[in-house]
Amino acid sequence: MISRQLWFFPQAMERWGVFPLEESRYWLIAAMKLTRASSYALHALSYMANQKGDKPMASHIIAQARGIPERFLLKVLKPLVSTRVLHSVKGPNGGYKLAKDPAKVNLLEILEAVDGPIRGMAPFAEDQGGVLNNKLENICKHAAETVRKQLENVSLSELVGRKAR
Repeated sequence: MISRQLWFFPQAMERWGVFPLEESRYWLIAAMKLTRASSYALHALSYMANQKGDKPMASHIIAQARGIPERFLLKVLKPLVSTRVLHSVKGPNGGYKLAKDPAKVNLLEILEAVDGPIRGMAPFAEDQGGVLNNKLENICKHAAETVRKQLENVSLSELVGRKAR
């Protein structure tokens, strides 16, 4: 799962003159940290996108080229095959290959294939159903939707700096 750490500093931000405290306005500082699995997936797919030709690549070659433990890489590639980001080819010349043009694969589909959906949640159990929890939940949902839109707008080919094939 993608780790999202959210910090709220309303009093400090008001003191620093960043924003006035208003009931209708909430500010959020959010940091997003990729999981190791999603980072490995992005590195493996970017390596594959940079290769010439359409031949399947063996997982041990990808793992060695990117410094990823092969056993972990295999676990990361499996959901990418299930979501049809990758094709798995069996046999002595088998391996993995991109299922579609890197320009048609966005970062959101890669990350959600590996880690599951990106959702905004405010897990404050002691205030469930309370006004504060509802406001925090809405802020987190808005932040998650913003992140989803950003990731959806970046293709694998843009990530690796290649033009569409």
